[in-house]
Amino acid sequence: MTDASSTPYQPPPPIGPQRQLLPVTLADPLRWLGRGWQDLWHAKGIALFYGFFFWAMAVLLGAIFHNMPEYTMSFASGCLLVGPFMAMGLYEVSRYREQGQAPELTASLTCWDSHLGTMGMLVLVLIVLELLWGRASLVVFAVFFNTGMPSTAGVLQAVFSPDNWEFLAVYLVVGGFFAALVFASMVVSLPMILDRDTDAISAAITSIQVVYTHTLVLAWWGCLITILVVLALLPWGAGLLMVGPWLGHASWHAYRGTVQWDDR
Repeated sequence: MTDASSTPYQPPPPIGPQRQLLPVTLADPLRWLGRGWQDLWHAKGIALFYGFFFWAMAVLLGAIFHNMPEYTMSFASGCLLVGPFMAMGLYEVSRYREQGQAPELTASLTCWDSHLGTMGMLVLVLIVLELLWGRASLVVFAVFFNTGMPSTAGVLQAVFSPDNWEFLAVYLVVGGFFAALVFASMVVSLPMILDRDTDAISAAITSIQVVYTHTLVLAWWGCLITILVVLALLPWGAGLLMVGPWLGHASWHAYRGTVQWDDR
């Protein structure tokens, strides 16, 4: 007779909806952009409302950087507090359209209230990452500019001068690491919180798993986001009036295209 104490432990079967990662191709990010554009076009007024705030934040951030650079990181932290709430409003518009309902501005403005605790935890993680990013940047500047921190004009000259290629290379590596970490943690986490009301840790882990599983496709998606944002910033940031909402809607479809739930 077999001793029950020697039987290997078998974990109980999972309860509730199960998450699955969907296969994706390099063409999928373009499809996400196409579907995001359709959402923007069908809710142009709501998109313009959110786009104005994206543009206003960019203009204020640029003005602070040029006039009071010492407050740039503080204002950027404030943008990280506001940005996720605006993004979730755009996700809600896309979710309404997906369900065949007419999008409502009021619903998009209040969709986060039932997820406030989870979003607060995720925003806290973002702020910590930004503070670490800022501290690492200061260390890079201190190493290469041992005569003192450069002025705003000096920073721009240092970044764009070919004579400082060593500084630029190290600065890009450090910034790229933190940017990749933020991107991996956030790429599908906020839409997932809105869709499934999951906790922040589970959402961030799922987001990292999506990036790890589909590294090439998500890197291409990140490149597309970067290119569109840079182009949107060129004419005084006015392109953000359209590109900001567009990427918000497309990010919802990126989540839908990479994560599926089995509700059986």
